[in-house]
Amino acid sequence: MFELDLRSRAPIYEQLVEKIKDLIVNNVLKADEQLPAVRVLASELTVNPNTVQKAYRELEYRGYIYSLPGKGSFVKAAVPENNTARLQSLEKDLERIIAEMIFLGRSAQQIDNLVQSCLVKSKGGTVND
Repeated sequence: MFELDLRSRAPIYEQLVEKIKDLIVNNVLKADEQLPAVRVLASELTVNPNTVQKAYRELEYRGYIYSLPGKGSFVKAAVPENNTARLQSLEKDLERIIAEMIFLGRSAQQIDNLVQSCLVKSKGGTVND
């Protein structure tokens, strides 16, 4: 499925959360698709099952997956009205990133072009919208 960087300073469970989140956000993992069982994924990645379980718990807490007892963990469908706090947090992050890019010399037009390019890549719009 993916690889973890065992030499990274980031904890393994956080790397796992980010990798799975990226797969969900980029629509590689679809809504209601089942994630690998904790023991199976732990075996594939050669990590402790508790590490995978911690990552799954964190993903569930953040609203990316849901669990059904005895069935496993599944990708949660995005529900726009339930994401207000997370969207506000991301907007603050975006403001901080834009301010830093301006400080480092990017023009408003270059930043706008970059945002438009990212929207096209993520299928959130087209340059000619």
